[in-house]
Amino acid sequence: MPISRQIKKSTPASLPAKLFVLDTNVLMHDPTSLFRFEENDIYIPIMTLEELDHNKKGLSEVSRNARQASRMLDEIVSAVPDGIASGIALGEPSRGLATGRLFLQTEAINVELPAGLPTARSDNQILSVLMFLARREPERPVILVSKDINMRIKARALGLAAQDYFNDKVLGDSELLYTGSCELPADFWETHATGMESWKTETHTAYRVTGPMPSRFLLNEFVYLDSAPPFEAWVRELAGHTAVLETLIDFRHDKNSVWGITARNREQNFALNLLMNPEIDFVTLLGQAGTGKTLLTLAAGLAQVLENRRYTEIIMTRVTVPVGEDIGFLPGSEEEKMTPWMGALEDNLDVLNGTVGENSQWGRAAAADLVRNRIKIKSLNFMRGRTFIQKFLIIDEAQNLTPKQMKTLITRAGPGTKVVCLGNIAQIDTPYLTEGSSGLSFVVDRFKGWPHSGHITLQRGERSRLADHAAEIL
Repeated sequence: MPISRQIKKSTPASLPAKLFVLDTNVLMHDPTSLFRFEENDIYIPIMTLEELDHNKKGLSEVSRNARQASRMLDEIVSAVPDGIASGIALGEPSRGLATGRLFLQTEAINVELPAGLPTARSDNQILSVLMFLARREPERPVILVSKDINMRIKARALGLAAQDYFNDKVLGDSELLYTGSCELPADFWETHATGMESWKTETHTAYRVTGPMPSRFLLNEFVYLDSAPPFEAWVRELAGHTAVLETLIDFRHDKNSVWGITARNREQNFALNLLMNPEIDFVTLLGQAGTGKTLLTLAAGLAQVLENRRYTEIIMTRVTVPVGEDIGFLPGSEEEKMTPWMGALEDNLDVLNGTVGENSQWGRAAAADLVRNRIKIKSLNFMRGRTFIQKFLIIDEAQNLTPKQMKTLITRAGPGTKVVCLGNIAQIDTPYLTEGSSGLSFVVDRFKGWPHSGHITLQRGERSRLADHAAEIL
């Protein structure tokens, strides 16, 4: 269940409002956190302002957020001519989102910390403010909110209350994330047979079913039944307790191969139905390494660019977060600089170039050149302000994007453009992002049920028996 508020509204009105002390990293992660605490009060230590000032220079996402948080604080404080010592009501600045008060540190605080904590450290100075407030206001809870795990551990070691910032999390448990598919119970047809209609539409069969289960379906969700023969379909229409289920194109059959690639399992078949459908503008594919996310997407992109001419070219981008030590500056143009990050693209193109059916070495080389000419590699750094028209846009390693960065990328899509996000939320390399707060989890949750989007989580690895065994035992 999505966590959309830091505090639940079930708190009895008779209890005193809580006082949340914000660490700097909360404001640098989400500048709007100032308005996310509803009826509770927030307190900004002077050291938090110092750290915001220290981090405001630069062009990174953190620097932009630090500047935005500083501007928001300035607007709030400037609107109060009578002084800020008694706190500033947040109702008007937040447009009703928050009803608590904002307190800024207006006095010198000198609390003796344990000998093992050096007072020069900014984190420890924030802890001293927390200790002071907890002693001054024993009648109400005083809680530190920080994204820093060690900071929270130190606070608890000192007997102080501390918690993570929950507002950025789409869901509390990644196991609850929408998978895009649903297994039907064995008695589905018996319980939904009353008034059922079926008809043919070109190569598909559609079923209109009414019963208790359709109310839990989402548009473009895949449903399947392990029967003989197996039944696989997706939800095309919903109206209360009635749903229209439409059978799929079986991309596991050679006659329906996409650029020489066929689906090897049920989820891959679902993915290709999304990737090849012109009515679906936005696709998200989740799965661990080796499940075929990039290969299926590239095959579908090449088929629709070079064979169907539905799109003019493929644009591929990804977050440049190194796994190990950075190797420094790279020479060349934007595309040449991105080449070391595109090893997955090269590996999959080698596979796809072997499926084009050219017998001669010259023919294969010509086909490979044609393919590469239709694939452009772009850096995320230069995406702002662009509009892509009739492109097949692939965002790889999308789990390392924040929700704000994801919004920036998806809103680049112009008429006729299809956006595909690939990633594995178990492999996040960006600081402060978790499985619940990743931009990929964010768009999967927000786009579910939209008629022109689809999602599927790929479960089975199809790389090799060695890779599958290593994934299980290591």
